[in-house]
Amino acid sequence: MAANESSSCLFCAILQGKIPCHKVYETEHSFAFLDIMPVAEGHTQVIPKYHAETLGDLPDEYLRDIGPVIKKIALATGVEQYNVLQNNGKLAFQHVPHVHFHVIPKPSENEGLVMTMEQNWPMKKAENDALAATCEKMKGRL
Repeated sequence: MAANESSSCLFCAILQGKIPCHKVYETEHSFAFLDIMPVAEGHTQVIPKYHAETLGDLPDEYLRDIGPVIKKIALATGVEQYNVLQNNGKLAFQHVPHVHFHVIPKPSENEGLVMTMEQNWPMKKAENDALAATCEKMKGRL
């Protein structure tokens, strides 16, 4: 059962047992299950047992619990390389409004999350002054 649960949330329904899943692992605050549309064999969703739409909404006690679970799941996939993906908000491609981490095995170049740095990670050179200003803005928000 999810704390702060939402009646319209797919992942809360999984936690309530209303929707079946293939549970891989569970703790007091976290739940891990196989993705039904896997990018690779072993693609797992790791979710908190607390309904929070974004990472910023999640209480720290759940976040402290979920990190070690993500590590355990990544190691349990049996591959040496993997991606851990977490999206916040529609613009960031979050499709289920409940915090979740994708653990995606990367067994080969063509399996798992397939992306190129040029297409999917548009980098641009930042000036040192701009980096310093951004750093100060972020520090001010901590």
